[in-house]
Amino acid sequence: MHLGGTIGLAAPGFPIDPAALSAGIAALEGAGYRVRRRRDLTRARGFLAGTDAARAREFMALVRDPKVDAILCVRGGYGCQRMIGGLDPAVVRAAGKPLIGFSDVTSLLLWQRRRVGLVGFHGMMFDGKGGPAAGDLASLGRALAGEPAAPLVGKGRRPGVARGRLVGGSLTLIAASLGTPWELATRDSILLLEEVGEKPYALDRLLTQLGAAGKLEGLRGVGLGHFTGCTDRKREHPDADAVLMERLEPLGVPVVSSLPFGHGSPNLTWPVGVRAELDGRGGTLAFLESGVQRG
Repeated sequence: MHLGGTIGLAAPGFPIDPAALSAGIAALEGAGYRVRRRRDLTRARGFLAGTDAARAREFMALVRDPKVDAILCVRGGYGCQRMIGGLDPAVVRAAGKPLIGFSDVTSLLLWQRRRVGLVGFHGMMFDGKGGPAAGDLASLGRALAGEPAAPLVGKGRRPGVARGRLVGGSLTLIAASLGTPWELATRDSILLLEEVGEKPYALDRLLTQLGAAGKLEGLRGVGLGHFTGCTDRKREHPDADAVLMERLEPLGVPVVSSLPFGHGSPNLTWPVGVRAELDGRGGTLAFLESGVQRG
């Protein structure tokens, strides 16, 4: 998908703030994309952007719309899991449209990978009233165009080089996938994790749950993005980084932290399901494939 293509906007979880929506649309149009959206995209029903049936129906309308080239979720929050039952895997597979988002949209990306067999894009949404950062938008544009992406650079934490398919997203939503039809599959993969607002003990609990479910077995490597606001005023130690490394180092695989994705800046795009190489000494994540074919 190149500049001039049409991006359809979906609100599968929380409703979007009108100012954030306007700023996001202006950024997309300023970058050369066309935008399609329903008029009532900002409506709210309690803490959700409409009923489950309505959000699923509107998402599928974007999937079926021949004028829409890609679907961008305007925000996360909560609610994606509730609408998955209303999605049609066969129709989504046939359309083959890039799906973009992160945070709660992790559920949709996992569902699309497991139930549909398509690559998705863990990337920017309309998080702030000032619109998406220019670097985040540029990263998404390169990914949608199938252009070679520069490696993501973080901090090497445990040496070694690993190759595998990228899986992951929000640690909370990954844990919430257990026992569902879109449960995360991790064996022989590079697991990428990020989170916001979870205290260190909660991160430990989530990793414990993944470990008990066997999801930390057979990994090739682990990459950590932003863990924003993951602090506890009552307990300064151990902090989030210490908790994460205490649980991950014993896995015996390469680990890289401080990768630029997730709830923080920058939030660069990475394709869920493509092959990549993680360098635990150099602190890099290099993509060996693109998420779409260049047209």
